[in-house]
Amino acid sequence: MSNKPVLFDLEEDGAAPPVAEAPPVPDPAPLAVPPTAMEQAARIAARHPSRLARWFWALLVALIGAMASVAAWDFAAGLVARVPVLGWAVTAGLGLLLLLALAMALRELAALSRLRRVDALRHQATEVVDLTDARAFTTRLEAYYNGREDLSWHQARLAERQAEVMDGDALLLLAEEELLVPLDAIALREVEAAARQVATVTALVPMALADILTALVSSLRMIRRVAGIYGGRPGFFSSWRLTRAVLAHLAATGAVAAGDDLLEPVLGGSVLSKLSRRFGEGLVNGALSARVGIAAMEVCRPMPFSAQHKPSTRKVVQRALTGLFSKEK
Repeated sequence: MSNKPVLFDLEEDGAAPPVAEAPPVPDPAPLAVPPTAMEQAARIAARHPSRLARWFWALLVALIGAMASVAAWDFAAGLVARVPVLGWAVTAGLGLLLLLALAMALRELAALSRLRRVDALRHQATEVVDLTDARAFTTRLEAYYNGREDLSWHQARLAERQAEVMDGDALLLLAEEELLVPLDAIALREVEAAARQVATVTALVPMALADILTALVSSLRMIRRVAGIYGGRPGFFSSWRLTRAVLAHLAATGAVAAGDDLLEPVLGGSVLSKLSRRFGEGLVNGALSARVGIAAMEVCRPMPFSAQHKPSTRKVVQRALTGLFSKEK
């Protein structure tokens, strides 16, 4: 084998292409970040069931109800034949149970009616174009809150001042400041309390699924309280409808994602890299709970937020979570 040197000719025919015409270097693919507990809960609850699944559950509930009714009737009739006094007592108890079920159904229908009324008010507020439309909306809003003692002084002030306003947008702003801004302050306190609770439990309870259960329970309770503040007072089924509307609003606006970009300006530094994993998850879940609360306020409010009074998610998270965990210097 020859050990002579070998000459490689590296020159190519033609001129080399200019650097400016070189293709850009592709950006590296971002790392996949696993969803947090609140993101998983929101995606699960906001998922719409198929029509086949709805028909299946409706038929299943109807069949179970029919079988339970027939079994209860046979039990009461047989007991009347064997022990008349006890049988009639059980029959009276079943009748009372039916009356209570009817009362609960009427309560649910009333709660659904209130939610539809809020939706109609919010839709009407978005279609106001002149002073006449604004006055019509203000009249309906006053009627919706008529009878609430905590807003009696504000309603009197609104009735006194609205005759002086000659602009539709100014009248809407006046109605918002007099009737809704006081309720916004109460609802924000509920949102901040829920965010603190979720963050604390997630950070301090090292149990599997504890963060998801805490986020779900706290969010459901927070949504019910926010709806009650604005006059919704939802029942069981109406609460589920309201929760789905809130989570659908979150999915539509993309507000369900949160991370270091939200928490770093609030609490300083690279939070999730300085704190432990559980503390970091607690902060993220607390921030997401605050976002769920603000979405609940937007859904339960009978008119959209104006630019002057729209709550800032960053400020809400800052008030809720600052001081919960100490900053690193």
